[in-house]
Amino acid sequence: MIADATLDILPKPKLLIGGRDMFDASGGTHGHVYAATGKLTGHIPLAGPEEIDAAVAAARAAAPAWANMLPNERRNILIRFAQLLQRDADILTRLSVIDNGIPLSVAQFGPHVAADSFLYNAGWTDKIGGDVIATWPTPALDYTRDEPFGVVAVIIPWNGPIYALGMVLGPALAAGNTVVVKPPELAPYAAMRFGDLALEAGLPAGVVNIVPGGPAAGAALTTHPGVDKISFTGSGATARHILSAVAPRMTPVHLELGGKSAAVIFDDADLDALDAFSLSGVVNNSGQGCINATRLLVQSRIYDAVVDRIRAQAEQIALGDPMDAATRMGPVIDDRAVQRIMGMIERAPGEGGRLVAGGERAGGALADGYFIQPTVFCDVDPQSELAQHEVFGPVLAISRFDTEEEAVALANGTDFGLAAYVWTRDVKRAHGMASKLIAGNIWVNGFTGIPISAPFGGVGQSGQGRLGGIHGIREYLRAKNVWISL
Repeated sequence: MIADATLDILPKPKLLIGGRDMFDASGGTHGHVYAATGKLTGHIPLAGPEEIDAAVAAARAAAPAWANMLPNERRNILIRFAQLLQRDADILTRLSVIDNGIPLSVAQFGPHVAADSFLYNAGWTDKIGGDVIATWPTPALDYTRDEPFGVVAVIIPWNGPIYALGMVLGPALAAGNTVVVKPPELAPYAAMRFGDLALEAGLPAGVVNIVPGGPAAGAALTTHPGVDKISFTGSGATARHILSAVAPRMTPVHLELGGKSAAVIFDDADLDALDAFSLSGVVNNSGQGCINATRLLVQSRIYDAVVDRIRAQAEQIALGDPMDAATRMGPVIDDRAVQRIMGMIERAPGEGGRLVAGGERAGGALADGYFIQPTVFCDVDPQSELAQHEVFGPVLAISRFDTEEEAVALANGTDFGLAAYVWTRDVKRAHGMASKLIAGNIWVNGFTGIPISAPFGGVGQSGQGRLGGIHGIREYLRAKNVWISL
C-alpha cells in the first residue's frame, strides 16, 4: 500500500492575477487526484472567461514598465527568481510528485533546470539590441530594434510543469514580455508555488499571472485579443485547434508538441553503454515525455542480443511509491491514460507485435494507483499503430533493419520530428545520420538532457519554433527596422 502524499505541503488552490491571490473562479472546480493512490488531493478553482480577461488586462498593464525597465534591473530580478527556485527546490520537487506522480528521483531535476534557464536567460537581458544595416544608394542610417511582443499566453503541459515554466518563461521574461500562464488542472500545485516565488523575487504585479484551467480557459486565452503571442506545449490535436482559432487574428504561435522518437542502433554500438539508455523511453516519467526514445531500430546482426538485454532489464524494473527516492518508475497521469495505453497494448499483437515484457496494469499494493508495467514489443511493423502513434506511456516498440538507408527511412517514417538518437562507433556514420534524420534534435551515443544554451524544438507534427540559447530569446522578440535619411 502506498502512503498518501504529504498533503500538508500543498498550497491552498488559487489563481494569481495582477499580484493578487484568488481562491474562487467562475470556471468551476476540478478534483485533483494523486496518480499513485487514486485519491483526491483537493479542488482546484478553474479560470473562466472572466478571470482570463482580468489576467490579460493585468499583463497588459504591467507590460510597458517591464519592457522598459533597465536591463540590469530586469536581469537582477530574474537572478533572484532563479535563486528562490534553488532555495525551494525540495518543496517544488514534492509538489511536482503530487502533481502527476513523476518519481522524486526524476522530479528533483525540474527546479534546478528551471533555475538554470532563468540564470542563463538573465544574461541576455543587457545584450538585447539590434543591428546597423548598410544602405544604398541613398545616404541613410538604418538600424533594427529587437522588441518584446507584449503579452504572451503560455499553456504548459502536465508532464513537467516546472521544467516547462523555466524553459518558456526564462526567455519570454528576459526579452521583456509579460505572461499569462495556464497550468493544466491535472498538475496545478507546483505552478502555484512558482507564482508565489515570482512575486517574492520582485517581479512586478501582473508580469506573471497564473490561471489554472481546462480546455475552456485555454480557448478563452488563445483567442483573446489582448494576447500578442502564444506558447503551447501539448498535443498535436489541441495545437491544430489553436492554429485554427487564431487564424483570424494571425497571432504568432510557438508550438512544442509530441514525438515518436527513434533510436537507431547499429551493429557496432557499445551495448554496455546502450543498457543505460535502451529503456529510458519507457522508464523516464513512465514514458510520458515528448522526446523519449519510444522506438528502437536495431540492426539485424545484434537484434536478438539487444532484445534479450532489454527483456532482462525490464524484468528488473520495480514500480513503486514516487515519493520514495529509490523508485525509478511511477504511475501514469490518470485512469483515462491507463485505458488509452492499455488499449494500444491490447491491439499491438493483432498488428504483428510480439510481447517481450510487461503488458499489464500493476496490481497488489499498486492497484489503486495508475501503474502500468514497463512494456516492450519486438518485431513491430513500422506502419502499425504502435510505431506511428505517440503512446505517451511506458511502451517500447522494437523493429529490425539491415542497411543504413533502411534505418533512415524507418526513422523518418512518421509525421513527427522532435528527436532522434544514433548509436554507433563510426564517427563518419554518426555525422551522416545526423544530416539525414528529420528531427529538431539529434543525440549520438547517449542522452543527458537538453542544454539550456542549445536550441530545442521540432519539425512536422512535433511543432514549430525553438527554445534555448539565442534562439529562445529570438522566439520572444520581434525586429523593428528604422530608416533615417541622411
